Amino acid sequence: MSSSSSGSSSDSDQLCSLFDQLSTASSSEKKVALLRSVVDRINAEGTAAEPELFSLVPVLLERAADKSAPVHAAAVEATHALFNLLSPYATVDVLPALYSGLAQARNWQTKVLALTMLSKLAKTAPKQIAASLADITPCLTDCMADAKEQVVAAAHKAMRDTFLVNGNRDIEPFIPTLISCIARPSEVTECIHKLAATTFVQQVEAPPLSIIVPLLVRGLRERQTAIKRKAAVIIDNMAKLVDNPADAAPFLPKLLPELDKVSQEVADPECRQVAARAHATLMRVGGEGKLTAPKRVTKEVAAGHLSKALGTAAAAVPPLVLEYAGRVAAQLANLRVWEPEEWITQVTPYLAAAGSTAASAAARQVLGLLEEEHHAATHAGAEEDEPGEDLCNCEFSLAYGAKILLNMARLRLKKGHRYGLCGPNGAGKSTLMRAIANGQVEGFPPPTELKTVYVEHDIDSEEADTPALDYVASDPQLAGTSREEVAAMLTSVGFSQEYQQKAVGSLSGGWKMKLALARAILLKAQILLLDEPTNHLDVHNVAWLQNYLIGLKDVTAMIVSHDSTFLDAVCTNIIHYENRKLRTYRGNLSEFVKLKPEARSYYELAATPMSFRFPEPGFLEGVKTKDKAILKMLKVGFRWPGNDKNTISDVSIYCTLSSRVAVLGANGAGKSTMIKILCGEMEPTEGAVWKHPNLRVAYVAQHAFHHLEQHLEKTANQYIQWRYATGEDREALTKVDRKLSEQEEKKMKQQVVIDGTKRVVERLLGRRKLKSSYEYEVQWVGLHPDQNVWLPRDQLVQMGFEKMVNELDAKEAAAQGLYSKPLTSVNIQKHLAEFGLEPEFSTHSLMKGLSGGQKVKVVLGSAMWNNPHMLVLDEPTNYLDRDSLGALAQAIREFGGGVIMISHHSEFTSALCPEQWLVADGKVTPTGQAAPMSKDKVEFKLQEEGLDAFGNVVKIKQQKSKVSNKDKKAAKKMRDARRARGEDVTDSEEEL
Repeated sequence: MSSSSSGSSSDSDQLCSLFDQLSTASSSEKKVALLRSVVDRINAEGTAAEPELFSLVPVLLERAADKSAPVHAAAVEATHALFNLLSPYATVDVLPALYSGLAQARNWQTKVLALTMLSKLAKTAPKQIAASLADITPCLTDCMADAKEQVVAAAHKAMRDTFLVNGNRDIEPFIPTLISCIARPSEVTECIHKLAATTFVQQVEAPPLSIIVPLLVRGLRERQTAIKRKAAVIIDNMAKLVDNPADAAPFLPKLLPELDKVSQEVADPECRQVAARAHATLMRVGGEGKLTAPKRVTKEVAAGHLSKALGTAAAAVPPLVLEYAGRVAAQLANLRVWEPEEWITQVTPYLAAAGSTAASAAARQVLGLLEEEHHAATHAGAEEDEPGEDLCNCEFSLAYGAKILLNMARLRLKKGHRYGLCGPNGAGKSTLMRAIANGQVEGFPPPTELKTVYVEHDIDSEEADTPALDYVASDPQLAGTSREEVAAMLTSVGFSQEYQQKAVGSLSGGWKMKLALARAILLKAQILLLDEPTNHLDVHNVAWLQNYLIGLKDVTAMIVSHDSTFLDAVCTNIIHYENRKLRTYRGNLSEFVKLKPEARSYYELAATPMSFRFPEPGFLEGVKTKDKAILKMLKVGFRWPGNDKNTISDVSIYCTLSSRVAVLGANGAGKSTMIKILCGEMEPTEGAVWKHPNLRVAYVAQHAFHHLEQHLEKTANQYIQWRYATGEDREALTKVDRKLSEQEEKKMKQQVVIDGTKRVVERLLGRRKLKSSYEYEVQWVGLHPDQNVWLPRDQLVQMGFEKMVNELDAKEAAAQGLYSKPLTSVNIQKHLAEFGLEPEFSTHSLMKGLSGGQKVKVVLGSAMWNNPHMLVLDEPTNYLDRDSLGALAQAIREFGGGVIMISHHSEFTSALCPEQWLVADGKVTPTGQAAPMSKDKVEFKLQEEGLDAFGNVVKIKQQKSKVSNKDKKAAKKMRDARRARGEDVTDSEEEL
């Protein structure tokens, strides 16, 4: 023991002497000799010399600045030799010496050598350099502004080499732009734009944050509001990919104050909102600022463990060497390196004096001890494994466009289980299913190993004329299935011989879904991916699907559905989206809600935390009570071309402002056909449809996305601006009740006799009140405007100009609906926010990147822009999540106009609609209790505030609440004068 201690003391004294001599030597020859002795010792002893020469780094860097060229060269050679020898796990301890060498007061030769060593370490110890980027980045940034070109060049190379080891592939293409921006701060704006266009998918850890955060801080300090906003959005998106709060915690003090400043001081309210959201996200992922730093293993603790593991053999190892071995072991543990081979390779050479067997055993023992401590701290409360055969057990990330949906999420599916996939709109439920079906989920078994079928009811337009039987039988994947088997399967799901020969394009949504299900069954899928399977199914077919899925014992199903009753009956497990992870719960939806009470909105519509608000309908001339009919069908019948019988016959119904009607019936009964006729999308073959001349109707079709298909490259905000840019709804211009047929065009070109003169109508210029109806100003072909004539509505209709009259009525109604509602981006953004669509998705995201539920909100919001009196919804619950359904239900209850809806969602319709129209066998039978016959006067809520074209809040001038006697007398005198001229005066005018 005494000899070992004596040797150790001698080595330590020798090292101190060498350090002092290098520091104090005056002659160049002496310095060169000492430096060469360092190189000679490294060459002779190798790793054994490393613990003793390690502390020479500061003096070697200092000697590199010597004025003597031979000394400088010898110092550079010795430094390279020492860094070639260093263990990668000594990097963290050598970096402070390099930081010191980069200090502003240092000579440029010392800085260049220190920067060169950083570049070398990036190649020999990339993982260790990545872990230290938070400290390296500021030092390199300072060197980029150095006065010496040599320092700037070395700093540029060191920055590139060190930044490239950050470990995040998403950022690698962006690094040259970032380095250029650091060198030239004027490029911050362009750099932020490029970073905003970068799609982040990979998990974000501390190293990439280290190099990006300084740029984001600069972005938040820029004068341009748009750049501040983009920086905040980037922070929000990147923070969502941070899995370990400890990675984000060190950067909170830098980012949070800047975000807080933007959220309070910027003039743009939307930018403030984005900054506040980013602030909240950063706080959440960073542990609310209360996170304690993870426990790190110190070199003293590791050395103590090694000494204890060596036992008596530890006496043979010099204390300086044992301390160095502890330094290396501590860094192995702090970097979570648990491979035994790496520990033996890196630690045992320093313990050689104790014998190779004892050294290896000690390294393994300390590895096991430290790994056990780490796992005990990080894996507490792990989920209990569920019994059963695994079909899939994979970990992956998923993005849609620039949006992160899942980050290192684990998906585990058991054979024979039925999983309900739950999460809000935009979480990525349908995207996940499509990614699985397309083989884009990393680690998911390929089709050759696992038969997975995605069930959807969308039919390719090229196949629209194909009979249902041929459509399924011609599927290449069913090459081995006979036509008889296909026909038998279609029969089993309800297809009669007649329906099997029907073109798939003519099938209703419900029959298309049943066709897709039949195909999936024939494919003998091991995993069924069902995206909203009950969307278009009636009650009987939902029950059939429910029983079929429950009967599958060896087939796994993953289901997205808004129908809580269906999920409750079918599911054995719930997969829930939680912070971009997938968490699996045992049991059905009811059991899931018991475990997570905050998810009650999946089960109860009234429990939703979300709210929608529909605009008030506005004034409707002549309608003083809510029981007055404003839309009617009178003995209407309709027959599709080629059919030998009517789809609907003898339908007579009416709607009022208080209507809350559910249209019910089996798939294919004609519900959507009747609604389309009512809304003017189709024309009846028998009977007539009447509506109030000023009535505005918002119609959301069953396949709502057809409104948006030609506008996916626009934002929702831009789409509404396009749709209403002409002062009326461009989507309404395509309705058949406003399009002229060839016969109607010929009839309108015929001459009519007016005041004994033959004339041809050119167009209608305007209208005015005529008793209980209107009269219209007619301009004649080839005649001067002085010869225009005012004709009553009924006369024009009899003459064959009904559609021209309807066209003018629609324009007048649209103008009234858009009164005091400027078509500005700010106004539209505010309007869409009332339908649950945040500005990030309504104004700053293209519609092609929106989820199905978000697109439904766009369709609903755009249809309601012109303040309609009637809202007609065909399957409104499709694609909406439970929170949105609850919000929609509440908005319908509070809406001041009438509502008609087709839906198979009994929970939704029964809570809202006391009246039902049952469509069956071509007839419509009103059932239930119609809206109460209220004689109360209609009270239209007047808008008190509005936004002008610049987004400023302005007061809207209101009528006087009390009319003076003088005004009453003047109004009476005017009414009497109008009566004397033969004009009609309405009751509402009498009451004013």
